[in-house]
Order: sequence, then C-alpha cells, then structure tokens
Amino acid sequence: MVKRTLILLASNSPRRRELLSLGNWMFSVSVSNVDESQQEGEAPGDYVLRLAEAKARAAMLQARPEHIIIAADTAVVDGNCILGKPKDMKQATAMLKSLRGHTHQVYTALALLRMHDEQLVTELCVTQVPMRDTSDEEIEAYVLTGDPLDKAGAYAIQHAGFHPVESMKGCYASVMGMPLCHLMRALRKLDVNPGADIPVACQSLLEYQCFVSRAILHGEQIG
Repeated sequence: MVKRTLILLASNSPRRRELLSLGNWMFSVSVSNVDESQQEGEAPGDYVLRLAEAKARAAMLQARPEHIIIAADTAVVDGNCILGKPKDMKQATAMLKSLRGHTHQVYTALALLRMHDEQLVTELCVTQVPMRDTSDEEIEAYVLTGDPLDKAGAYAIQHAGFHPVESMKGCYASVMGMPLCHLMRALRKLDVNPGADIPVACQSLLEYQCFVSRAILHGEQIG
C-alpha cells in the first residue's frame, strides 16, 4: 500500500527544479543519460515524447515504489530543423541570427511514470515563440556572456539582458522546460494535486500574464 507520494525529477536543470518547486511537492532529483539522437524522419513532437519517456524509464533504477518519476525533454524547432545546444560561440551566433525576426516553435514533452503500477502519462506542449529582430551587436554581446552555450536554440527566454522574445501568448514555462499546467493535468490522472495555486505562482515568478492556462487545465491542446 502506497502511503505517500514523492516525486523524482529526472532532470538536473535548475529551471525545471525552480518551476517544479512552485507546486509544494516533495521531490528529489535523479539524472540518467540517454541517447538524444533524432531518428530518421522523426517529427519534433514524436522526438521529445520518446526522449521524455526514455529519461523516465532510465530513472526507474534510482526510484522507489512510492515515487512518481517526472521527466521532460525540450526542443527548439525552426521550420523542419531541431536546434540543439550550440557547439561553440560561432554556432550560437549563427543560430540566433537564423531565429531573429520570425516565429519558431518550442516543443516540450513530459513523461510521468508511477512506480507502484508503472502507469505512464505523457503530455506535449507546443509554444509559438516570436523572436525580436535583434541586431548583430546585441547577438554578439549576448554570445560573449556564455549563456547561449548550454541552451537549445542558443537562448534563454528569461534572460533579462538579451530579452529575445518580442511578445508571446503561449506557455512561457514550457519554453523554460517545464509546462506546469500540462504537468498539473498529467498529475491529476495519477491522483496527485499541487499544494499551491500553480498558475498564479507561475505567472508571479515569471512576471508573465498567461493567456492559455485555463484552456490547458480544461484539456485543450495549445500550439
């Protein structure tokens, strides 16, 4: 008999940890490496869903029966191209120049695995991200900070100095790697509720007025 629910976050991302903490859940962190190579002809949504599930299943080795594992995978998609982390400053600069002035998509998948019965729940969030038409000088200054080098697509949406996004109406938290309303929706299917008002807490932390949380929590697919 499972007496309590603990969350095992299969990610070492500080942004995901910060966002998950808004729900006042008890959680610990476990990171397992998986092969993140894209399969031939694999669509972005299928790609991130496959990796999220692979990360969740890899974390089972460190999990206990009372755990619900939460794993996530995020991809920046420009046209038909999935942009990973840049290899160096030159590639980061090229990525940012290719993204500026138009809208691309960020796909984030969640995979939740309840250990005691191995029930799996997945969610996919797609956010339209309209980038500012940043100048070469802005891009070069941002790249020199080193911040783009460990970011998919070579940017952090929340970076106050660079401020990459013109305006947005989708899920801001998803672009940071953890779509919290989708997470709430998935956890409800596993009979788990948050200990806080997550939409309010999320908007307060991110200083962002969200237009999609209500629709997501009512089961609609956004994107």
